Amino acid sequence: MGRSGREALEKYLPRLKKDLNVDVAIINGENAAHGRGITEKFCKDFYEYGADIITTGDHIWDQREILKYITRDPKLLRPANFPEQTTPGNGYYLHELAGGRKILVVNMLCRVFMPPQDDPFACMEEILSEYRLGLNCNAIFVDLHGEASSEKMAFGQHFSGRISAVIGTHTHIPTADAHIMNGRTAYMTDAGMSGDFDSVIGTRKETSIHRFIKKTPGEHFIPANENMMLCGALVVTNDNTGKALGIEPLRIGDILSETMPTI
Repeated sequence: MGRSGREALEKYLPRLKKDLNVDVAIINGENAAHGRGITEKFCKDFYEYGADIITTGDHIWDQREILKYITRDPKLLRPANFPEQTTPGNGYYLHELAGGRKILVVNMLCRVFMPPQDDPFACMEEILSEYRLGLNCNAIFVDLHGEASSEKMAFGQHFSGRISAVIGTHTHIPTADAHIMNGRTAYMTDAGMSGDFDSVIGTRKETSIHRFIKKTPGEHFIPANENMMLCGALVVTNDNTGKALGIEPLRIGDILSETMPTI
């Protein structure tokens, strides 16, 4: 989320990848460019910091330049349930690790309280007809971008056992429900934003307070950039079955209490 989120990534990601022995780092970058979308420059910066795949969400097209860039960068994902024939870019990517291991990364957009798009459940079923754990990929990760916790939980439960991990994004608030579902799928309703938490979901608090109290537009939403926090989760999977072995939240930086994975 904005400059503070980018700076948190630059500061913490290289060390976290080394200290936690991370095989693949997946980040959601849809609010990187001043809180609205992402640019080619920021994508390249994030890869330099250690990101392997960049997911997005409903703000993917906020920066018009990304319409052309996304066709050249298969690791920058837009939601898979956008109209396939008319939308540029890809909704999923099969990433190959050292030694031949493969992880399928999927970006999916929910529908409750969100802009209209195709059914994420049906779209995921179609993807899973081609990719299966333990057969042609070692892990399947889904960034489920959405508002309603019930929709995210239903998605996780429905696909539990067929997906390695379902991690939610969009609300900017880290949830305390990271766990392994019965089918051995790692789940967390929202990983939380990377940015300034002395704010209102990453924007300057005065602007949001003005809108709630006075019911007038006021100034445009501007990211808060005084503090920085990186939020996420660490997921460990079985290389042979693709089933999750563990999931723990990760928070490092200012404002929120820090927590580091021990798995």
